[in-house]
Amino acid sequence: MSGPAPRVLVAVYAGGVAEALAGIGAQLGYRTVLVEPDPELRGAASWAGQAVAAMADLDGDPELAAADVVVTDHHRDDLGEHLRDALARPVRWIGVVGNPRVEGPHVAALAALGVAPADVARVHRPIGLDIGSRTGPEIAVSTLAGLLADRNGRTGGFFPQ
Repeated sequence: MSGPAPRVLVAVYAGGVAEALAGIGAQLGYRTVLVEPDPELRGAASWAGQAVAAMADLDGDPELAAADVVVTDHHRDDLGEHLRDALARPVRWIGVVGNPRVEGPHVAALAALGVAPADVARVHRPIGLDIGSRTGPEIAVSTLAGLLADRNGRTGGFFPQ
């Protein structure tokens, strides 16, 4: 009898959201991997079980096909490159944090890199459940609740009365 499918959470970019995702995610059975190109930020992320500079550094990880990729900062200049690289790998789900009222900068960044519109459409934004989250831990709870609902074939939200 096999156990549950492995849960890998790839947090792209170090920061408060990524740290909260790792902490709460560990309690939910996720193994968190940090993708952070800045060596100083990567080295300071003591909460990361594994920290790498790029998605390519995860090639060969047999659990990558079950991974959920969450880009935790939509203001970084290399956003498109990390998303392009995630889209080129066998991951389960990809999303970017951000304001749902404006188009995400990932759309233009991916188009500029020649990523096909069908692949751009695979990137979820906004992510998580609509709970009005503002802080890193709130965004992490919202995101992880949404990922759990998706993995379990549910929409999320309250049970019908």
